[in-house]
Amino acid sequence: MSRTASPVAEPHRWAPWLRVAPAVFLLAWGGNHFTPLLHLYEELGKYSPWQANLLLGMYVFGLVPGLLVAAALSDRYGRRPVMLAGVAAGTTGSILLGVGLHSMILLCIGRTLAGIGVGVAMSVGASWIKELSALPHDAQAPDGAGSRRPSLTLTLGFALGAGITGSLAQWAPAPAQLPYAVHLALMAGSILPLLSAPETVDRQQQATRPWWQDLRVPSVSHRRFTRLVLPAAPWVFAAAGVAYAIMPAVVAPGLGDWATLYATVLTVLTLGSGAAVQPLVVRIDQRTRGRALSHGLALMVLGMVLAVVAGLLRDPVFALAVAVVLGVAYGITVVAGLAHVQAIATPQDLAGLTGIFYALAYSGFLLPTLLAALLPVSPYPVSLAAVAVVCVVCLALVSTGPRRLRRRSAREQSGT
Repeated sequence: MSRTASPVAEPHRWAPWLRVAPAVFLLAWGGNHFTPLLHLYEELGKYSPWQANLLLGMYVFGLVPGLLVAAALSDRYGRRPVMLAGVAAGTTGSILLGVGLHSMILLCIGRTLAGIGVGVAMSVGASWIKELSALPHDAQAPDGAGSRRPSLTLTLGFALGAGITGSLAQWAPAPAQLPYAVHLALMAGSILPLLSAPETVDRQQQATRPWWQDLRVPSVSHRRFTRLVLPAAPWVFAAAGVAYAIMPAVVAPGLGDWATLYATVLTVLTLGSGAAVQPLVVRIDQRTRGRALSHGLALMVLGMVLAVVAGLLRDPVFALAVAVVLGVAYGITVVAGLAHVQAIATPQDLAGLTGIFYALAYSGFLLPTLLAALLPVSPYPVSLAAVAVVCVVCLALVSTGPRRLRRRSAREQSGT
């Protein structure tokens, strides 16, 4: 009897999805723990502001291939080998960032590799966790676990990574090296659980066509994606970017030596608020009859309006309140958007469509760079007001989307 009891007890001790979650969490950590260090690189590394922002932007050059190419490869060759490659990229990235304080080239390569790791976590890792949160791997998974678990894992990684890194940079020795050493030690511990996680892709079903043809994702043309997900996705990280990139810049003149710590607090508060609301999104969606995405964008509009006020007041405490509102909006929007993606995608293109969703979401992270570039001709309150107007337009599109889809479906049915 003991031999038959052991396999049943094992999932309760170490659930399959929890074997993947540490690697996803730590890859997200590695992607975001650079954010509170921008001021430090300007001071210790003697980099100009544009160079520091270039380092931040190099992340995107790795992120997009990590999202899209890795998704196609994992749909063909399995989740585990691609996730292990992502872990290798993220680990190498932290090594280069830790030793490259005075080398722009090493820092750029390190940031690109960190972006690849996050892209793999967002597309492949999120898909793997979703698949392990359903039968036959998890019979006790609650409703919405497939969208909530990966998004919450990523959000906690982004938040805690920035929080620990910023704290070490503010108070610990070797601020440009120690945060990366801590990350490397934890990354090493995530490999064994990953190796034991069940594979969810049947490699016996591999197609004979070249793998790059798998980059095509048919579900991307689904009306539900184009009418609902597409207008909402860029605001996921636009909200986060405004909260922990624009707000610190707005109140920076009064922060003095506490600029790094304040940026860290804003980052953690934004992403922590997003993490706190994510377990409630399924309930919100049920009580609003499937309109959680619209409610997330409505909060996004409110947050952008409050950001305009913060730009006028330049009050650090008020900016913290703005971060909470934008963080909650981020949390609702990312889970609701991912739930739509998972409802649309087929098993063959789940990772691909997830990758496209996150690629669109990360396009919003370029918003702070655009607003900073416009500063000579448009101060933050003016440009943020324009952003709020655009957000209202997207809210209108998403709010009317379900009604338009129902009308289109009714016309098609009456015509047949």
